[in-house]
Amino acid sequence: MADPTDLDLPDLNSQQPASDDTGESTPVEVPSQSLIGEEARSAVDLAPVYDVPVNISAVLGKAHIDVNSLLKLTSGSVLELDRKVGEAIDIYVNNRLVARGEVVVVDDRLGVTMTEIIKDGDTA
Repeated sequence: MADPTDLDLPDLNSQQPASDDTGESTPVEVPSQSLIGEEARSAVDLAPVYDVPVNISAVLGKAHIDVNSLLKLTSGSVLELDRKVGEAIDIYVNNRLVARGEVVVVDDRLGVTMTEIIKDGDTA
């Protein structure tokens, strides 16, 4: 964990206000305490949220079929999805789109690699 005294911050108490050509002083910007605290955070600070359950879904595509067709599906049936092979999949956390990615195979198991993080409101 980083020691807050090890931060390379200027000593603001010893700095004199800068002055411009007119001789008037210009105020020195002081960093807010919240920024200093954010730099000193570590994984230990996140311990309370480690046990919070989240629902993660990787959506390969969607298909609309009627119940009769659904009941006729058997092992080996092919279901056509609305996406093309190689197209990015959507990754949802708690039903919110957060990323897009690709399906990967690691040691005969399926996985997902995130290739794009979706910012708030960017769902296109």
